[in-house]
Amino acid sequence: MLTISDWREIGACRDSDPDLFFPIGTTGVAATQIRQAVAICSACSIQEECLQYALETNQEAGIWGGHPEDDRRRLRKRWLAERRKHRQAS
Repeated sequence: MLTISDWREIGACRDSDPDLFFPIGTTGVAATQIRQAVAICSACSIQEECLQYALETNQEAGIWGGHPEDDRRRLRKRWLAERRKHRQAS
């Protein structure tokens, strides 16, 4: 399993401007930044690790694992529900 520092070192975003992954807003220039960041993520070999980290640490801002903030909020709600269901079944 990759450690946090391992996956960050091999991410497709490692040489990109970090501001691209933390746009301000969702329209205009920010919409372009979101599309560009998601495109970089879609070609990344560690997209799942990045998303998992964001869900586990409740990263509210930015693009993580190819998912903008709104998408990730929905994913996190489902992820938390699955965790609760799994704990209750144990």
